[in-house]
Amino acid sequence: MRRFFLGVLILFVAMPVVVLLIFRFVPLPGTPQMLWSLAQGKGAHYRWSDRIAVIGAEDQNFCNHDGFDWKSIDQAMTAHQRNPARRLRGASTISQQTARTLFLVPVRSWVRKGVEAYLTVLLEALWPKKRILEAYLNLVDWGHGNFGAEAAARAYFGIDVARLSRTQAARLAAILPDPGKWNASRPGPYVARRTETLIGQAAVVSRDNLDFCVK
Repeated sequence: MRRFFLGVLILFVAMPVVVLLIFRFVPLPGTPQMLWSLAQGKGAHYRWSDRIAVIGAEDQNFCNHDGFDWKSIDQAMTAHQRNPARRLRGASTISQQTARTLFLVPVRSWVRKGVEAYLTVLLEALWPKKRILEAYLNLVDWGHGNFGAEAAARAYFGIDVARLSRTQAARLAAILPDPGKWNASRPGPYVARRTETLIGQAAVVSRDNLDFCVK
């Protein structure tokens, strides 16, 4: 029994800490989600990029929260209570999504959400905000086996991420909620409208210095 608990301690406490400390400084070779994509036959196109051209548009409070946006969580819960038939909309921060991508496979469950919360706390404690955003942009699933901004820029627009225009970068951000359904290079009406909204939000982020923690 003591060996069992020791193994659990190493697996859930020591190992994530060691992994986060190592990859705070070096590029990650891959994630469980990439292996999951390979197993499903979707491929896993991935190349680490040190240059950031796409700013996460899903979490404007990124620099000011501790990993959890409690206001957004409360709003999501309130909306779900008003209409329980609709699926609970996501309120995950960039930190939560990064922790999830680093360690977990994309299988929905309450257990996974609990583990994700624990890993988010570790991530916020051991990594600076700039590294969290960098990892997010380099590892996030952009659909069809493309992981990270570099792979997405090449797949959708045939160029390096550093050469993305403001509109192209906004299109990539616009499809993140459902990259398997939407296409950045051939945007439909929703993605086109969302792109314009994100361009405006990016201007607000710049104007109000909401990205101070990643400069």
